[in-house]
This record gives sequence, structure tokens and C-alpha cells, in this order.
Amino acid sequence: MNENLRHALIRARLQPVDIAARLAVDPKTVARWISGRIPHPRHRLAVADLLGTEESDLWPDAARGRRVPDEIKAIYPHRWAVPADVWRTFFETATEEIGILVYSGLFLAEDAGLLRILTQRARAGVRIRILLGDPDSPDVSTRGIEEGIGGDVMAARVRNTLTLYRPLQDVEGIEIRLHRTVLYNSIYRADDGLLVNLHAYGTRAAEAPVIYLTGTENGTAAMTYLDSFERVWTSTETAAQTTRQTLPQDRT
Repeated sequence: MNENLRHALIRARLQPVDIAARLAVDPKTVARWISGRIPHPRHRLAVADLLGTEESDLWPDAARGRRVPDEIKAIYPHRWAVPADVWRTFFETATEEIGILVYSGLFLAEDAGLLRILTQRARAGVRIRILLGDPDSPDVSTRGIEEGIGGDVMAARVRNTLTLYRPLQDVEGIEIRLHRTVLYNSIYRADDGLLVNLHAYGTRAAEAPVIYLTGTENGTAAMTYLDSFERVWTSTETAAQTTRQTLPQDRT
């Protein structure tokens, strides 16, 4: 029996079925973990993140031989496996800066609760920068073809996102730009935290893994992605006016 895990569940007021649902695994699998079976590394990290503790506290023997850098908080096998409350807490706790670099990121734009969080954070003084793919960019079309949904569909998803982001356009502190770069990853930033959705050829972004990183020190993986975000942002500076013209306008 893994008493550390059992007590951590009690402290977090979570049931095994809650963990199973959030990690998209069978409840019997979680029961085996409590009974003493050691999960795969990605599941150990995800469980520790959900319970607000360290992997080494739950599975000390397994963690001793692990050489995963401390800056990696969790690894999710798919973007859809990242619990909705992780996304919301991620952005809701930002106090300085939020950054979103995607082609469409439609799953975020469709979350009305998240849009409220972005608005609230901006009004609290948080700088919010959102980078979407230019729907007329050939790179957006190519990505749609690679994902198997078609170039026109991907461009339409970007336009849908722009429409859903319309209420954010007039919120002070939020800036939305379009980019025409090749994305090797989608990047989501909240202060020192990063959720990086890896892209894989022929795989939809929702099916690809997500790495949860922290830290802004030079030489870290997190800093590599932060630098990438800044380079894309800088590349759109001269296109800021074009971006504003491209965003849907409220004509009511």
C-alpha cells in the first residue's frame, strides 16, 4: 500500500476516480497505484502536480533514480489530457504576463470562462500578448494539411478564434497580433510557467504531448521557448496595423 499517495489524496480531497478522470486513465489503474504499483514517469509527474506535491514525496524509491530537471513540473501525453482546471489556474494565477503563441488555439477561445479570466487579469495589470497564425499565411494552410483537416479548415479555425476574441480587442493590456512563422510548438506562458504543446507531423495538436515547465534562468529549456516567443512577437511588430485591420470588427 502506498500510504503517501493515499494520504495525499485525502489532503487534496480527491477520490481515485477524480485522478483517473483528469489523467484519462482507468480508475482501476489508479487503484493499483494506491496498492503499490509504480506508475510510468509521466503519470507520476501529473499526479504529483494534481495533488500539489512532489513526485519524490509520493514515490521516493522511483524518484531517486530520476534525472528529470526540476524545471519540468509535469508531462501530459496529449493536450486533451491537460485538465481544464490546470489551464484556468495556470492563467488565473499570473500576476505579470500571459503569452499565447498558436496557429488557432480555438479550444481556448471557445472557453468563455477563460476569456473572463484573461479580461480580469488584464484589468489587474497583467500584460497579455496573443499571437495567432495569419489565416492567409501559407504556413497556416500547410499545418492544416499536415494535421489532416485541410488548409481551408485551419484558416477557418483561426478566423473563428479571432471572432471569439473580439471582446478582448478593447480591453486595455491585451494585444492580439497575427504571425506568419512556422510553429514547431504552441507556447502558453503565465509569468515563469510554460505549457508547451509539441507539434508532430501528421498529428493534431490536441493529440500531441504537453510539457509543463517553469523558470526563466539562462540555459534552461523554459528560456529557450520564451526566447522563441519573443522572436515571433518581434517579427510581427511592423505588421501591427495590418493585424488590427484583419481582426473582425463589431458592427452592431
